[in-house]
Amino acid sequence: MRLLLDSCVWGETVGPLRLFGHDVFWAGTLDPDPGDEVILQRAKQENRILVTLDKDFGELIFMRGQAHAGMIRLVEVPSLEQANLIHLLIGQHGSALEKGAILTFKNRQVRIRLPLAGS
Repeated sequence: MRLLLDSCVWGETVGPLRLFGHDVFWAGTLDPDPGDEVILQRAKQENRILVTLDKDFGELIFMRGQAHAGMIRLVEVPSLEQANLIHLLIGQHGSALEKGAILTFKNRQVRIRLPLAGS
């Protein structure tokens, strides 16, 4: 899976995800930080699933209608668990993500928002 990890995702998550076979770009390598809108645009342009801890991307998508290629939002997930959890979520929900779904993992539960028909 092609992923763009937001800079708030632990940088050490990149290596294990690549070992799992994912194509990963980490926004933490960008200097200066271009901001959420640019990161979301880049993820869409490169057809990458955005992975973030940040709820601000939801506002960009739902309130401002910004296009995206799918998103995983992790809420209160310890750094050391991020890579395995991301890989697990992709394994379980990859087809939904490829269709532009937004997954939120919170309190050990997954909420999936599928894109509207015609979106």
